[in-house]
Amino acid sequence: MNVYEEAHALERAIKESEEYKQYKEVKDKVESNEQMKNMLDDFHKKQLEVQTKMMMGEEVTSEMQQSVQDLYQIVAADPLAAQYLQCEMRFQVMMQDVFNILGETVKL
Repeated sequence: MNVYEEAHALERAIKESEEYKQYKEVKDKVESNEQMKNMLDDFHKKQLEVQTKMMMGEEVTSEMQQSVQDLYQIVAADPLAAQYLQCEMRFQVMMQDVFNILGETVKL
């Protein structure tokens, strides 16, 4: 068994998964709408800022958390953006599961 061949097989399996196909399809629609793309990019940026602060042990104020939650409500009000966030989450969960399996294999 060649590890590189298996890695390429995993790549193909990911690309053939429903999670990837749906995420890619909706992502392409979002990227063709510059206003929506910018809105989602801004949401992701603010969400990442809060998550980074939490991971670094820094204080995350209730105002910061509320700001992200308010922005989520605005973004999720658009059906395409809501679909994008849902597909993105399902794809991320699948990828995290794959990373966990690989990490367990090499005891990371």
